[in-house]
Amino acid sequence: MKRILCATVMMLAFDAGAWGAEERFRVCADPANPPLSTRNQDGFENRIARLLADELKQQVEYTWFPQRIGFLRNTLKKKDPETGQYRCDVVMGVPAGYELAATTRPYYRSTYVLVVRKGAGFDDIHRPEQLFDLPEERKRRLKIAMFDRTPGVTWLLRHQLLRQGRTYQSMTGDPGVNTAMRLEQEFDAGRINMAVVWGPIGAYLAWKHPRDYELIPLKSEKGIRFDYAIAMAVRRGDTERRQQLQRLIDAKRDEILAVLREYRVPLVDRNGDPL
Repeated sequence: MKRILCATVMMLAFDAGAWGAEERFRVCADPANPPLSTRNQDGFENRIARLLADELKQQVEYTWFPQRIGFLRNTLKKKDPETGQYRCDVVMGVPAGYELAATTRPYYRSTYVLVVRKGAGFDDIHRPEQLFDLPEERKRRLKIAMFDRTPGVTWLLRHQLLRQGRTYQSMTGDPGVNTAMRLEQEFDAGRINMAVVWGPIGAYLAWKHPRDYELIPLKSEKGIRFDYAIAMAVRRGDTERRQQLQRLIDAKRDEILAVLREYRVPLVDRNGDPL
């Protein structure tokens, strides 16, 4: 037992030193993407980054850039012209196996959700299938936000609810307002009473207004995939850092999951069933 304990201590000490002498955990992140990341560092990815950095006894340092087209090119893959160093080293959330970077194993899996605004006449809806059998009069009152190029559009079409859909772009024109914030505005204005959206984005509403929204997980169907695994990413070829990051994730897995649950992120297993 003593040998095992010593080996573990030595491995952690090696990891902390091998990460770099700068004592900085350098993260590439969007400054306005709640509940994932914000400049105030109160998103769940900010919390998880701090958790991992604390284990290494390092400070978290951010390079901020809107997470849309060109994000990796302007952060993870870009060098500072003065120092010649890459601007940052870790992206906290990308699809597992993302082809533009080297990824860890998934550290959580989530799914799209049906967000229901309470008090809007549909408090009795607790399963997505209930929408299919609503009387026509109630169906006409549905106003469901759907986002272009997402499985929600296909799902509404398949179940004859496309007429009840309200189309939004997946990325807002304002980099300071993300999808979650846009949904909050649309719900408050009464322009929608439901939404089909990626679970961590929908979690923003349930986390910020726990009494006002219900999140109903959507399970994948034939031809419609709703659940996806999420990993962390480093530059391709940065093998040592990726391995160290994986060891940190494994060591802190329970604490990471606790953070995700605190932020109401819907977690599912490989079969898409809620955890």
